[in-house]
Amino acid sequence: MANSRLSVAIHILSLIASKPYEQITSDSIAESVNTNPVVIRRMCGLLKKGGILTSRAGISGATLLKSPADITLLNIYLAVQSKSEWFAIHDHPNHHCPIGSKIRPTLNNAFSTIQQSMERELAQITLQDIMDEMDIYSKI
Repeated sequence: MANSRLSVAIHILSLIASKPYEQITSDSIAESVNTNPVVIRRMCGLLKKGGILTSRAGISGATLLKSPADITLLNIYLAVQSKSEWFAIHDHPNHHCPIGSKIRPTLNNAFSTIQQSMERELAQITLQDIMDEMDIYSKI
């Protein structure tokens, strides 16, 4: 099953960034994302811990700590996604098998190369780029 944390986080941040003078509730964000508000609150907690959002106790809504042009998809990814979840290698391959004995180090090397490449690409794209591509300001 695909992990959608990154896309949900980008969705949340795009909504917040598109309405900087409004206090958008987790209920209204959840309606747009089509999920439970609890999921949104958890994700906002991760984004807050990751230094992307700020919020105040007892007051609904959140604000970005930086402009969308200064938030990369890598920033978002690192805030919401555990690196170990992207490319997991199955446990306990048979070490008596010629493939099983070599699969873990071989895949570790390949997956590390892929992870580094993906992170370089994510660092090149900003939240503003995503919002521009959606032409978000003309629709609000």
